[in-house]
Amino acid sequence: MDSCDRRVRAYKNGKTFDQCREIAESMNPDFKRQIQENGKVLWTEILEQVDHDELLYKLTLKYLRRDGYDIGNHKIPEVKPFSL
Repeated sequence: MDSCDRRVRAYKNGKTFDQCREIAESMNPDFKRQIQENGKVLWTEILEQVDHDELLYKLTLKYLRRDGYDIGNHKIPEVKPFSL
């Protein structure tokens, strides 16, 4: 059975998985700034800013969760800081 090497498989626009990870990481400071200014960022806003690239969208949400943000769920599709 063939397996895909994640380093060379092309995703949207011919980017590899590692390139997508770097792009998602580089976009996170902008999203964090928007969250600080507005109190939240909607999932649709993130999707528009990543140009509807599903992999970048999912990685961005993953990294925001890793950095301590509440990424919501299907009933509350927004990213906001955890409230204590």
